[in-house]
Amino acid sequence: MTFKLDDYLPYQLSTTSNVVSDVIAGEYKSLFGLKIPEWRVMSVLGVRGASTQRHLVEATLMDKVTVNRAVKNLVDRALLDRSPNTADGRSHHLMLSAKGRDLYEKIMPAALAMEKKIMAVLTAQEKAELSAMLAKIKKSADTLAAE
Repeated sequence: MTFKLDDYLPYQLSTTSNVVSDVIAGEYKSLFGLKIPEWRVMSVLGVRGASTQRHLVEATLMDKVTVNRAVKNLVDRALLDRSPNTADGRSHHLMLSAKGRDLYEKIMPAALAMEKKIMAVLTAQEKAELSAMLAKIKKSADTLAAE
């Protein structure tokens, strides 16, 4: 059996994801001083609203330490607000502060413009098919992970 790493789906997904993230991150790191984990936390909070750190770990698929470090940096920069979680005294609700919301609103157009440049090599139909295929692959992996 001959194994070709470049044809191995997990390798293709990982390397593609990393390079796409790095290219887009270059935009908001140079313009806004954010690292990838910080932007992922901000984007989840920007879309979903207030969340606990545990939920951020689940939503971003990053480990606890990475999320903790990103949250600390964002709080230190006054981009996130914390409030006690009355349902669970051990955690806090995290949300974008007014300053964080303003920054989020500035970053989104840059991130979406870079995504558009990257995806310009695909037709509208190919984009839709890719999205559907990725959703199927994720669902299959989620099913296997739950077994």
